[in-house]
Amino acid sequence: MELAINFMKNFFSQGIAIDLGTANTLIMYDDKVVVDLPSIIAIDVRTKRILAVGEEAKQMQGKTHESIKIYKPLKDGVIADYQIAELMIKEFIKKIPGINNKIFTPSLTMVICIPSGITEVEKRAVKDSAQHLNAKEVYLIEEPMAAAIGSGISVTKAEGNMIIDIGGGTTECGVIALGGIVCRKSIKIAGDVFNNDIAYFLRSKYNLYIGERTAERIKIKIGAVMDSIDPIPEDIHIRGIDLTTGKPKEMNISYKETIPALDKSILRIEDAVMETLSKTPPELAADIYKTGIYMAGGGALLRGLDTRISNKTGLSVFLVEDPLRSVVKGTGVALKNIDKFTFLMK
Repeated sequence: MELAINFMKNFFSQGIAIDLGTANTLIMYDDKVVVDLPSIIAIDVRTKRILAVGEEAKQMQGKTHESIKIYKPLKDGVIADYQIAELMIKEFIKKIPGINNKIFTPSLTMVICIPSGITEVEKRAVKDSAQHLNAKEVYLIEEPMAAAIGSGISVTKAEGNMIIDIGGGTTECGVIALGGIVCRKSIKIAGDVFNNDIAYFLRSKYNLYIGERTAERIKIKIGAVMDSIDPIPEDIHIRGIDLTTGKPKEMNISYKETIPALDKSILRIEDAVMETLSKTPPELAADIYKTGIYMAGGGALLRGLDTRISNKTGLSVFLVEDPLRSVVKGTGVALKNIDKFTFLMK
């Protein structure tokens, strides 16, 4: 009888974990990451038809004509355009084979990751959007907590752990103990700002105007925050527009060019880390001195960032395993253990 009840529950209801990121959206279903795509959608403005989502839409970025509009519905870690965000998430959910090949469309239990600094109104907007997508139950989990769980940190013990999650829209610093975030700091300095920093630097120094995709490629391929890194990445070849002549222009740039470009933003992140540490109760600070600081998120992959934060704080800094997916993995663990994790917000 119990098996039959569980079968019916699973048939009519499915659970998914969503890391709704400014740069990328990741979805976990049945213990697997089944969607890992850029948070971007292309729409034909004349017919209102969705042309592409994710990677296909990203390839169109900066190359569209007036009939096609590219939307990035998330900004600074929260939904900026609710209607477009719902359309995008709906398309992503359609890509989950275990849900869409059923005779009946199942109701969904969703655990969604949110930045720790968002307002109650923004939380309500996330829940409303999820409910419009056939979600029966919606739970929210804060990014530092999800990143810690996904990194294998035991968050329920009476022991302090500090994690820094640098995503696309926000950098989240959190000190976690006994299943809660004791102190936190969220700033809107992260991957998207790094892209803008690089583009602005090249425009100011070389009169070279580049697009967002090129700036992101530079960040990923050679982005660094200090000189002494190992291994040293090879120079990369980029193309853009010469602002003095209006002609297309190409040049090589090295990782050293990205250091001054990113410096102001990295200083802001260092300040956020120090502010979080200064607000940490002494007993937890003693734990962090022993365990060090953990770093997650795509921005944590900037070359030399772990060393630079270590030098600033005087603490050991560790890059977690699979930093790009640690948040969605932690959200997935929370989904499987909803009854145990009392810090989930319903």
